[in-house]
Amino acid sequence: MGKKKLTWKEISTENAIRTEILEKGENSSKVELLKELKEKNIIIHGRDLIKDYEIGDFIVRAVDGVSIDVKEGEFIAIKGPSGAGKTTLLNLLGGLDSPNEGVIYSQGVKISDMEEESLSTFRLINSGFIFQNYNLISTLTAEENVMFPMNIAGMTFKEQRTRAIELIKKVGLLERREHLPFQLSAGEQQRVAISRALANDPPIIFGDEITANLDKRTSTFIRDIFKDLKYEQKTIIIATHDDKLIDLADKILEFDDGKIVSEENR
Repeated sequence: MGKKKLTWKEISTENAIRTEILEKGENSSKVELLKELKEKNIIIHGRDLIKDYEIGDFIVRAVDGVSIDVKEGEFIAIKGPSGAGKTTLLNLLGGLDSPNEGVIYSQGVKISDMEEESLSTFRLINSGFIFQNYNLISTLTAEENVMFPMNIAGMTFKEQRTRAIELIKKVGLLERREHLPFQLSAGEQQRVAISRALANDPPIIFGDEITANLDKRTSTFIRDIFKDLKYEQKTIIIATHDDKLIDLADKILEFDDGKIVSEENR
């Protein structure tokens, strides 16, 4: 069966997507699943996820039969050794990659079999990503980097700039907003990256070792930002070794060898 391609209108309006799923012949079990997820306030639902990578003549299983439910407003920290598969799991849940096997629903939408074009649009308005290496566009200023996802989403220039300045001010970089990434410190670049992730006000924030390359002072500053995001009831899923961030989590998952080996609810 081919992958389903959704229009911009269907993707940008959550109710339209759910209506499209229900009206176009999805079987009753999927309808019941969607009802169950809504009743239980589950914003991300992953079942039996497998992700393999070919490396030369070998196949490496980065995610091995993982099932996970994330409730709306929940803060989940994933910890484990390097190479355990934490980043791959984040990428699957956030729609940056697709599983070889298993299904993923995000906000009632089955994203595990979306076409890339539709998936990109879904990510744009539903998920914010913060990476260990920042991934800023080198030719754009801090302000322009924050404006970039809003521009793709179709906001007016005035709306983009107003929102970008608001976010950059929030992370304490208003006077640095016209600087290019190479003119910023590592901590400043990460703060710009956080602002960019929040640009379209997504309900879900993903972070991958976001304080790994930062000094203690900056890490504490970023922890405070995430404390505020938790207070705002954003759904947050991060892979981290940072104890200060882990302390904020409602649930801690220990990940090793592609599997969730333990789970702690707090």
